[in-house]
Amino acid sequence: MQIWPGRPYPLGATYDGSGTNFAVFSEVAERIELCLIADDGTEERYDLPEVDAYVWHAYLPDVHPGQRYGFRVHGPYEPASGLRCNPAKLLLDPYAKAIHGRIDGDQALYSYDFGDPDSLNTDDSAAHTMTSVVINPFFDWGHDRPPNHEYHESVIYEAHVRGLTMQHPDIPEELRGTYAAMAHPVIVDHLVELGITAVELMPVHQFVNDPTLQERGLSNYWGYNTIGFFAPHNGYAASTTPGMQVQEFKQMVKTLHEADIEVILDVVYNHTAEGNHLGPTLCFRGLDNAAYYRLVDEDPAHYYDTTGTGNSLLMRHPHVLQLLMDSMRYWVNEMHVDGFRFDLAATLARQFHEVDRLSAFFDLVQQDPVISQVKLIAEPWDLGEGGYQVGGFPPLWSEWNGRFRDTVRDFWRGEPATLGEFASRLSGSADLYEHTGRRPIASINFVTAHDGFTLADLVAYNEKHNQANGEGNNDGESHNRSWNCGAEGPTKDKSVLALRRRQQRNFLTTLLLSQGVPMIAHGDELGRTQQGNNNAYCQDNELAWVDWGLSAQNRAHLDFTRRIVRLRREHPVLHRRRFFAGRPDHGGESGLGDIAWLSPAAGHMTDSDWSEQHARAFQVWLNGEAIAEPDMRGEPVVDDSFLLLFNAAANGVDFVLPPESFGERWTCVLDTGRALGEGRTVPAGATLTLTEWSTLVLTRKVNGR
Repeated sequence: MQIWPGRPYPLGATYDGSGTNFAVFSEVAERIELCLIADDGTEERYDLPEVDAYVWHAYLPDVHPGQRYGFRVHGPYEPASGLRCNPAKLLLDPYAKAIHGRIDGDQALYSYDFGDPDSLNTDDSAAHTMTSVVINPFFDWGHDRPPNHEYHESVIYEAHVRGLTMQHPDIPEELRGTYAAMAHPVIVDHLVELGITAVELMPVHQFVNDPTLQERGLSNYWGYNTIGFFAPHNGYAASTTPGMQVQEFKQMVKTLHEADIEVILDVVYNHTAEGNHLGPTLCFRGLDNAAYYRLVDEDPAHYYDTTGTGNSLLMRHPHVLQLLMDSMRYWVNEMHVDGFRFDLAATLARQFHEVDRLSAFFDLVQQDPVISQVKLIAEPWDLGEGGYQVGGFPPLWSEWNGRFRDTVRDFWRGEPATLGEFASRLSGSADLYEHTGRRPIASINFVTAHDGFTLADLVAYNEKHNQANGEGNNDGESHNRSWNCGAEGPTKDKSVLALRRRQQRNFLTTLLLSQGVPMIAHGDELGRTQQGNNNAYCQDNELAWVDWGLSAQNRAHLDFTRRIVRLRREHPVLHRRRFFAGRPDHGGESGLGDIAWLSPAAGHMTDSDWSEQHARAFQVWLNGEAIAEPDMRGEPVVDDSFLLLFNAAANGVDFVLPPESFGERWTCVLDTGRALGEGRTVPAGATLTLTEWSTLVLTRKVNGR
């Protein structure tokens, strides 16, 4: 095998049509071997001959796509000093574009003997670990181009590649649970008919399936256990040929783009699957432990952990920052994705100990001409001190608004003194974002997500029921802000079932008619249940998969969801680009302003009304003739006006519609209860009785006074 010096950039294995350049970073290595793996598992080892600025590299003209490989790093093994090189462990390439196989949990994967953490284990791990794969980077993208939906027009759908597709009867069995299944016409058609503009895929970076879970007959279903930041997870590929998952992923993106749907990736850049000091040596630990991970200053044998997973990446090391930026650019430029949702993003801002919105990571993202132009969504918290940072991210970022979730849940379950904050969340959470110059699009609004109850379970369970996880029901969140509507779990009580269906409609109406960017969790439009399990991270089975066998009631629920998404899409006043001004001098022809908050008696809400402990009902008027913002072509936006009536009381409440100055006649477009009925029209000043726990949406046409 010929071996030439090659180049130190780009990092990873790069096939140029003739041969492959290999480059890998390590400050502490004394020698690095490139190991080429044959189909029978045998290795050919070659010393990387050159090193420039701690990047070891070589070019092999006879290596082509499909070749499996790994590295062995010779260097100091001194855990007390944070050094953990061990050439007995075959290591993954941090820049591997594809990864083959999976780990099996054997002791050889670890640098110590089980039961003796201070020992040195020199068993060869090659037969028990994963291998990197040289890929063919070429793909016919045709005329693919990003949909580029404006944020304020977006409706995001959080989806799991496997969970969404495993039980769909119209997808061939051999494709279920794969990228090819996500691109299947029945899935694409469902998303289009629902009105989705972007799918936010739960982790598709290569992750590790924990052996400890496998021993209990479970698995790491969610995938928040990344080991490869460039590689599509091989378990989601229909093809078993090494490296073909890349082509399959690209075809999925291309197909979704053709349907005008963006692809956003949920990325886990805060930690890796190597865990704490007792974890396996798979990649980063063996290459350069102290460069990649945050170690405890006074005890470098242990890891500083703000993620709850055992380790955190060292966000002030230039090669860690380069790794993350290179990864994101790769997924945008080569895989054509449209944005990222960052898991436990507060950890990424911990350049030192505290969360710092001026950290190097944010600076790099801000100035990057590629990454700064895609959708960036933070999960704005981690488990470290000061980690809850909702409202604290820089202007370029949007955030999962955890306060929206909590407030909306509290309002609809009847918690006292929630009216004022509910109004803030409904109108775009200006109290969280406006002071930093951000707009309503900074708020990613959600009521449910992968982590926690499904929407159907939110209204059916007061307590979590996680016994299937094998942890004595001690895992998962105990404070769910849920309400079972009168019975815990399955029931035949028709009044309870009717209330649960109404509450689901209330949640969806609130979510989709609030300013900001709504996110729907997959299956919530279908009435999906996990039987009260609020932490299905290890349930790769029917408990967590979407059930496509719909009852008549669930079909009606799906139809309702489609209608309300369409209502939002068709009316700019329901997805404004800017916050409401809320001042009388900011009005259109009516001079009434762009928004008005009214009591059930049609009087303007007073301070005492907002602070009333047991207030459960109000109405809000949205002036479509006073949006006061241009569209993307600079033309003034004029829309119909809306009146939203909310009743979260346990009894019917009489509402008086506002006087004629707000509109002479109103037509019902959505009624989650039995107050009026869709399509019916009523005059100004009319009195309507809203059913307990219900929402009524009325509209009047432009100039329809």
